[in-house]
Amino acid sequence: QVQVVESGGGLAQPGGSLRLSCAASGFTVSSYTMSWYRQAPGKERELVASISGVDSPNYADSVQGRFTISRDNAKNTVYLEMNLLKPEDTAVYYCNAKKWILDIWGQGTQVTVSS
Repeated sequence: QVQVVESGGGLAQPGGSLRLSCAASGFTVSSYTMSWYRQAPGKERELVASISGVDSPNYADSVQGRFTISRDNAKNTVYLEMNLLKPEDTAVYYCNAKKWILDIWGQGTQVTVSS
């Protein structure tokens, strides 16, 4: 079965850190463009970070320098390390895998940044 499953969300204080994981099955993450998106209440879903092949990762301006996307090919898993979290980072975070016409989404994981 082709799927991605996110984990690692939760509650963090402003300035804190969280690491999200995206475990893939049924395909190889190294051959797909792997991305993290987020959607806050009342807002559209937005691209946070993406990684593809040997290209350099891409980041949204709002997370540049604070978030890091990485890929462990041996574990077939993609991560999003989030540091210096801000309340405006609060959202449901989704993992996405894309290749040609294939577009795979996870169920999302909630991240809440609050004191």
